[in-house]
Amino acid sequence: MWAKLAFRLLRPLPRALGQRTGFRYTSHTSAETLHDGDLRSVRAMFDLKNRNYIVTGGARGIGYSITRAIAEMGGNVAVMDISNSPVKDFSSLEGEFGVKARYIKTDVTSEESLTHAFEQSIAELGSLDGCVTAAGIVLDKPFVQHTWKEVSRIQEINVNGTFFAAQLATKQMEKQGTGGRLVLIASVCAHCAIPGHRLAAYHTSKGAVKMLTTALSVELAPQGITVNSISPGYTESDMTKNLRKDHPHLVELMHTAPPLKRIGNRNDLMGAAVYLLSDAASYTTGTDILVDGGLHAGRIEA
Repeated sequence: MWAKLAFRLLRPLPRALGQRTGFRYTSHTSAETLHDGDLRSVRAMFDLKNRNYIVTGGARGIGYSITRAIAEMGGNVAVMDISNSPVKDFSSLEGEFGVKARYIKTDVTSEESLTHAFEQSIAELGSLDGCVTAAGIVLDKPFVQHTWKEVSRIQEINVNGTFFAAQLATKQMEKQGTGGRLVLIASVCAHCAIPGHRLAAYHTSKGAVKMLTTALSVELAPQGITVNSISPGYTESDMTKNLRKDHPHLVELMHTAPPLKRIGNRNDLMGAAVYLLSDAASYTTGTDILVDGGLHAGRIEA
């Protein structure tokens, strides 16, 4: 039995992991073809030129920072969001970076809306290399006061919207036979309770996103699809602005709770997103990158 197990563990990985014709990403093939000391250009590894991406919730806030980062690195991007229109800067992406940038109003809680948006995106971009799921909402409220409707809404957007966007992206990548990248936006709330907040439903939803990342990273590996997540902490965005407006006592906390003693900004997330979408992350899957100023690690002072 042990001999058979050892044989299974030591036999070559399936060719599906990045060796299919037309696969744009370097999966384990780079390790097979490069000798020790043969190093690729780091700049080239992070380049997204001529690749196509979808970003849900990408019209504003954290999502838009990722949209812009993709465009700046040369990637074409289709943005899906519930807003009637994206931020004003979106219209300048094509001219500034020479890429395709498309906006499709989408309700990620609607199967019909989400499916149509993916079909339209693929029709306009031609193919799909990666998908970022950034659509999400938050509710700061005592656990015993959460209503059935409020909790259901959070789960529909944060969990179901993420799940089915990732599913549609996966179906397209499998159809192409090209592999690709999934990057799910989780939260520091998937790791720990946050001081000063009562976010039971939000914690639950983001914990689900983080676990979905783990499950999919294993299931989709044979198709050459890597699956990772990013967990932001306090980040300057419309969401945190609304929280501070409703709960003024959180203003100081957001700047003092993280060990680095500041609130994050959208620039802090762009590098992590580009990395996980690029060739540089070809051997990274099932990983969550915390971008929270150390908030998850705790505090020295009382």
